[in-house]
Amino acid sequence: MKPFPLPFIALCGLTVAVVAATKAASSKPVFLYSRYFNAPGEARYLPDGNYRDLLQRLGKDCDLRVNDRPLTAETMAGVKIVLIANPSAQAVPGHPPPHHVEARDVAALTKFVTDGGAVIVLGNQENHNLEVADMNTLLHEFGLAFTNRYTDAKLLPIPKATPIIGGLNWGYYTGNQVSIERNHAAKPRALVLNDLSVKPAKGQRDEAGALLAIAEPGRGRVIVVTDAGWLTDSAFDDTGIGGVVLKGQDNWEIIHRLVRWAAQVK
Repeated sequence: MKPFPLPFIALCGLTVAVVAATKAASSKPVFLYSRYFNAPGEARYLPDGNYRDLLQRLGKDCDLRVNDRPLTAETMAGVKIVLIANPSAQAVPGHPPPHHVEARDVAALTKFVTDGGAVIVLGNQENHNLEVADMNTLLHEFGLAFTNRYTDAKLLPIPKATPIIGGLNWGYYTGNQVSIERNHAAKPRALVLNDLSVKPAKGQRDEAGALLAIAEPGRGRVIVVTDAGWLTDSAFDDTGIGGVVLKGQDNWEIIHRLVRWAAQVK
């Protein structure tokens, strides 16, 4: 048999490389940053604003999508993780009101999670136009709920025995709290409790309770965090927020591990 010519061998090698690269790219979990519950004109946590660094880093491990489309079976097809940050309560002046969670959203997201998807919901402090009541209709499906109790910014050492993120330091930049329903089928549980022995860097509010909780309904996973500012560029680079700088934080590593857990990537 005659040997194949070099151009043919090179072409075959290129084809194999392209197929391998395509397969590797398609194996990345799809991460959707949904702005569906954010008010039009809301400038906080924009993908090309102070969440730019977060999304760029996540893009190394995930296939990223960002949109404000309704969360339906069609728009979530192929998606593994949905991020919702600081859902808006009221309209931004000069813009239409935001979409709040409705029964159809609860049904779609609950099915998405029980079928194996993951949802991450970030709360915040009360002066950030945070909507709680309607979002809780979704979170209650997983045995969780936001409360109107607040803790000011502090650097929290996470105990080494904590699953997923143990041994890291969390730069927590103020937020509400999450309540957890006992004996719920979704197995909700606190991952990080507020450490009252650590005093806030600024402010007096310091409530006992859960600041970060998880649940595992069906085949999926849910993460609820009571702060959205901890993932901003200025939190990552230690320039701080509102005059508070929490140096020594491991915020990127914390969210990186949480996303991998949510995606069920080992």
